[in-house]
Amino acid sequence: MELKEYFESTEGFGVLSTADENGKVNAAVYTKPHVIDDERVAFIMGDKLTHANTQKNPHAVFLFREDGPGYKGKRLYLKKESETDDQELIKKTCVREYPAVFCEPHYLDNAFLATFSVQMALPLVGAK
Repeated sequence: MELKEYFESTEGFGVLSTADENGKVNAAVYTKPHVIDDERVAFIMGDKLTHANTQKNPHAVFLFREDGPGYKGKRLYLKKESETDDQELIKKTCVREYPAVFCEPHYLDNAFLATFSVQMALPLVGAK
């Protein structure tokens, strides 16, 4: 199953993990990524620790656990390629993916749309 189809059809819980230039790790709850294609995803992020870490170290891991019993899901190994603070693009991206309440201006103030290349995708548990 391709990433776009997977994330459009699967509910669950996500965590985006980043580290600063010294390797100090952070993990934050994030919703499903905006899938651009099978090689690129994007996240809307506030100007907080996760964003600061990606400014210093472009590597991240997104762990997604599917709703339901067991341990199904995906791990995406990512490398940040670009970001924008274009508020119109961020709002347009948000509205396309999420309920309107999450796309209100106070949620998107000082937000960034960060695009990552998918370096590797693995199941939640185990490897290929």
